[in-house]
Amino acid sequence: MNRAFLPLVKSVLVAMLALSSIAHAAEEKKAPKADPAKGEALYTKGDATRNLVACVSCHGAAGNSTIVQNPKLAGQHEAYLFKQLADFRTPQRNNPIMTPISKALTDEDMRNLSAYLVTQVQKPGAAKSKETIDIGKQIYRAGIAEKNVPACAGCHAPNGAGIPAQFARLGGQHQEYTAAQLVNFRSGARNNSQQMTTIAKRMSDDEIKAVSDYIAGLK
Repeated sequence: MNRAFLPLVKSVLVAMLALSSIAHAAEEKKAPKADPAKGEALYTKGDATRNLVACVSCHGAAGNSTIVQNPKLAGQHEAYLFKQLADFRTPQRNNPIMTPISKALTDEDMRNLSAYLVTQVQKPGAAKSKETIDIGKQIYRAGIAEKNVPACAGCHAPNGAGIPAQFARLGGQHQEYTAAQLVNFRSGARNNSQQMTTIAKRMSDDEIKAVSDYIAGLK
């Protein structure tokens, strides 16, 4: 080897060792594995020492909310749940109830809650309006071409199951909750998805209600 290159080789080796050390340190600092059992305890009992109310009081046993303004959380994707809890800490999804709660939770709490809820089985919902079911189905499966609204099924799957770590599970959700979120996206009250904000702004109240009702019946 040409001696002129030795300093360069040494520099490269030093840099590689440094990167290796950084990578190893990052690996050690990885988030601990989520504990669904701890998530269940926090969900069902809360934590009085931190003034955290039990999630079950608003979102129902095993994540099956019976209050139509509050979402069913059972079976929702783990990464999506974690992201939403984190977003409640920011102005992008400010909420008078969830924001204080999420700020009191640790990242570990949020991982544990998400790991518990993803394993729960959602109770099915049902569409209520026979008059709008066909319109809702058309919007969900084919979109609204003249308004450049894409088919919901393209991201959230034909059966509303969504795509883990990317798009939320929607099937079986309360129509009132889904409609409220679309309105919030449209108004900017909820601003944690540019894609959904753009889509919702192109939809009328009637279109939002129709597709939300159809979604409730997906299984």
